[in-house]
Amino acid sequence: MANRLANALIWIRIGLVVLVLATTTLVLLPIQLVAIRFELPVRRRLPRWWHRVARRAIGVRVHLHGLPAKGRPLLLASNHVSWLDITVLGSVADVAYIAKSEVRNWPIFGLFARLQRSVFIERSDKRGTGRQISDVAQRLKAGEIVVLFAEGTTSDGNAVLDFKSSLFGAASATLPFAEEGVVLVQPVAIAYTRVHGMAMGRYHRTLAAWPGDVEMIPSLLGVLREGAIDVDVSFGAPVRFTEESRRKTVAREAETAVRRMMAARLRGR
Repeated sequence: MANRLANALIWIRIGLVVLVLATTTLVLLPIQLVAIRFELPVRRRLPRWWHRVARRAIGVRVHLHGLPAKGRPLLLASNHVSWLDITVLGSVADVAYIAKSEVRNWPIFGLFARLQRSVFIERSDKRGTGRQISDVAQRLKAGEIVVLFAEGTTSDGNAVLDFKSSLFGAASATLPFAEEGVVLVQPVAIAYTRVHGMAMGRYHRTLAAWPGDVEMIPSLLGVLREGAIDVDVSFGAPVRFTEESRRKTVAREAETAVRRMMAARLRGR
């Protein structure tokens, strides 16, 4: 009897979260479509409002360590643990994403990724890489904060994978438009640290993590069942990308900073 009641309460919670997200989407969607059509400034702020509602409804609490740099152009180079990362970062700042093409088809979050005018990368489309990088450069040129999940995939949340240097080419493509000949590449570390107020261990961090072999819907339902997840988001010192910079060098420097910040947060520092 107790188990049935517990399961019923879980499904009631999931239903309420879905209702909140659906209602918020129905309210903001037409406004965002008009804002995009007429290029109104509010088109950059509306997704943040949606992500804030979504984050709170799901039960995710964000602990900020630092803030996005004020200088522009600004590319955020972050590790990638879960689909939750999009809502976490999207609730903190007005950002656009560089995302893999599969994100287009994600439930709910894929819709808002499109409405944030994310740049979707076709990994198999080698010929289109230059065009995709040019799209990112145009966003950076316009003063938007662009997020690059630099590992190219999701991890188990316990360690940072090697950063892929290829899309750091967007920083290079933006240099001709940068007033001072500098593009800022800011390392960002996302670390899921607690669930229901208790520290996550190495084996419990998969509650929030979304490794590549897990389907989207089971992961989404798993997070909605748990709720009460704490995540630490750390912003490091920006790396200056100039004409003399090399993509691989900047990628390694950003990767090292993210590893250091993530390790500190996982140790509770």
